Amino acid sequence: MTDSQQFGSPTAVVFDLEFTAWEGSMANHWLRPGEFQEIVQIGAVQVDADFNCGKTFDVLVCPRINPVLSPYIERLTGIGNEALNARGVDFAEAYRAFLAFCGGLPIIAFGRDDLVIADNLRLYGMKDAPSLPPYLNATIWLADQGLDMRGLHACDVAPSAGVPFGGHKHNGLDDALSVAAGIAALIARGARAPLAA
Repeated sequence: MTDSQQFGSPTAVVFDLEFTAWEGSMANHWLRPGEFQEIVQIGAVQVDADFNCGKTFDVLVCPRINPVLSPYIERLTGIGNEALNARGVDFAEAYRAFLAFCGGLPIIAFGRDDLVIADNLRLYGMKDAPSLPPYLNATIWLADQGLDMRGLHACDVAPSAGVPFGGHKHNGLDDALSVAAGIAALIARGARAPLAA
């Protein structure tokens, strides 16, 4: 987190999701029987106009359909079933808390994490849930800055922009911080901020 003296008023929230997966899920687009992209972690950080980081948000989410995480996703994310059972909350509670953290600010993620949230709302029959705030796919903005992120992940944004990655790759909060740090580095080098009018 950036020194609070350098942080201005929050203007957006950068977030990242981790969700259930098994060996081969990505290649098969989660189309094998019984496989769903159930969210298991939401990590987020408030950013100011220059993408300096402020308050963070990190919640583990208990999947309803496949409540036991696969060894594959445990290795990938570092999230174990024991931690999930001890600290995880239901998706409905996590979603409400995430919206409260966002406070209506625009949200930004690497790729289409907004669609994963929409899929979870449908999967769990949450038709009356509040909508997400306005969404921006960071990969489009990064491509406009000359960064080809095809085949890469949120954890790769900071290193691609010349900033070291800190933390655990494929951890929701650490990956959100990577996206924010990468964008901040590009802004510092003269890029127009993603949400600039």
